Order: sequence, then structure tokens, then C-alpha cells
Amino acid sequence: MTFKSKTLLAIGLILILVLGGTALNYYLQYFKPNINGKQEYLFIKTGSDFNDVYATIKSENTLRDTLSFLNAAKNMQYSGKIKPGRYRLQEGMSNRAFINMLKAGNQEAVKISFQNVRLKHTLAGMVSKKLECDSASISKLLDSTEYVQKFGFNTDNVYTIFIPNSYEIYWNTDAEEFFTRMHEEYTKFWNDERKSKAKGINMSPIEVSILASIVDGEALNDNEMPTIAGLYMNRLIKGMRLEADPTVIFAANDFTIRRVLNKHLRINSPYNTYLNKGLPPGPISMPSINAIDAVLNYEKHDYIYMCAKEDFSGYHNYASTLSQHLTNAKKFQQALNERNIKK
Repeated sequence: MTFKSKTLLAIGLILILVLGGTALNYYLQYFKPNINGKQEYLFIKTGSDFNDVYATIKSENTLRDTLSFLNAAKNMQYSGKIKPGRYRLQEGMSNRAFINMLKAGNQEAVKISFQNVRLKHTLAGMVSKKLECDSASISKLLDSTEYVQKFGFNTDNVYTIFIPNSYEIYWNTDAEEFFTRMHEEYTKFWNDERKSKAKGINMSPIEVSILASIVDGEALNDNEMPTIAGLYMNRLIKGMRLEADPTVIFAANDFTIRRVLNKHLRINSPYNTYLNKGLPPGPISMPSINAIDAVLNYEKHDYIYMCAKEDFSGYHNYASTLSQHLTNAKKFQQALNERNIKK
């Protein structure tokens, strides 16, 4: 082999080594599996910069090799495209796939479910455990007269905006975005059919929901809701007080009460329907869909009184006259006494 041939061979080997090294470095930096699978999600807070993201990744031990990620992120110009969110981490994901996901903002939505939540501030606390925004920011909006008026509510009845269901929402949704989303869902729920039914019984959607919250408080069994709704509609039409025990319990702010006593009936509150005619100013809980539809499709009958059945089945005895109601009430009071239920 001539000197020239040996020189060319050496140069060729060097090029192969250089190219091989470059290819290996490229693979290690961009395509080698790097997510270690020790955590399910990476949370990037609103307002974070690249240093914040990198610090989080390092502190949570997200990657097997943080240096390769740092170099890849620089070369892929990620530092200027930080997007907050909740990102699912797949074990073995490469730097390239990981950074592309973050740059595109391909986060996974959070599933939020709620029903039978009694108070709006309790709901705010529940939501804040799922989203980046805190409960105080949500409660502040719900208590803002100026803000809720934009959507046609006041601070007493704004809780009717929440329709019990499961929703998928991005983790970095702020309080105003959450409220706007709930209003969109409320608008979808109150479609033309439901609004027409509400108009047919001379009630607004808000009034329907307020009454539905009372029906929810009375009914342990959903199949009894239309009957209970019909009874309260009869009372409203006749101009009678609703005299609904759940409203008294709400006014007392004591949800451990099992037996409503005369002292409870005297509580001075606009929510006490033993003292005040008509509907209370707002719902006493988050009204269920079944209860709302029960009001819209209430059962037509002549009952104006009801009392829990003495067998504690959760059902009620109904009456059209006071004398019959007093008989039913006596049975239930005796049953309470026999079980030593005093309050």
C-alpha cells in the first residue's frame, strides 16, 4: 500500500470516527430515552421562565441526564416559548419529544367533577385543589357584585351557575377563565327546551334552580322529586310560605340538625321560608340536574303539606288538608322520640 493510499485510508477512518461521534452525540442529546418515569406530571406555573422550569426538573429528578436536556433546549430555542400547564410524562421519552411537547403546550386537561356541594366557597376549595388558581381568587369573583352582574347574577344566586357534572379543564386555567367556562356550560344546559319550560311555569332559570335546591334538600329518593316540586309549586301559586325545613337548616348554618325545632323556625334570615314568603334569595346547595328537571316537569296534584314517613325510608306522607298533615306529623314525631332523636 502506497503512502498516498495509507493517508487516504487514515483520513477516511478519522471522518468515520468524527461522523460516528457526531451521530452518537446527536442521538444522546435528542433521541436517547431521558424521562425516568419517577413522576407522572410536570407542572409549569404561570409566569415561569426557563430557569424556573429547569429548576423544577432538577429538583423533582425528572430526567436521567439534565445536561443533555439543557443543551437540547438551547438548540431547540425552548427558552423563549415557555407555556404553563400540566404535562404528562412518559417514561423513556426523549429530550426532543419532551421539549416539543412543552413548546407546543400539549398539556393534559384535568378532570373536575362536582355534585351535591352545599356551599359555593366549599366548591372554590375543591376546584383550587385541581387547578393552579387558589380558592381565594375564585371566592373573590363569586362575592363580587360587579363581576357576577356581567353574567346576569347577584352574589346570592350566582351559585346556580354551577351545573353538576364532570368537566375537563386545563390546570393553568385562572379564576376568571374557570367562571367563564362554567357560564358556557350553564348556557348549554339551559337550552331552548328548558327555558321554554321555565317560562311555562312563570319562573326564570335562576328561580327554578333555587327551588330545585330545596327539592334536593327534601328528597332522599330522586323518584319523589316531581311530587315534592309540585307541592312547593302549589304553595307558591297559593301565596303560602314554603315552610321548607332545609331552608331553616341552611339559615342556622348547622348541617348536623336532624330535627327542626321551634327555635329554628324563628331564625331571622331571608333563607328561612317559615318566616318569609316566596323563594329564598339564592340556592341552599348546588341544585342537581334531576331536581332542576323535576321542577320543570313537576307533578300536578293538590298536596300542600308533607312530612317524612315514620318508617325513615326517606319518603314522605303527603296531605291536602292541615288536619291530615297534623296526623302525619304526629306519627313522625313519635318515631323521632322512640329513637331518642332530640335535635
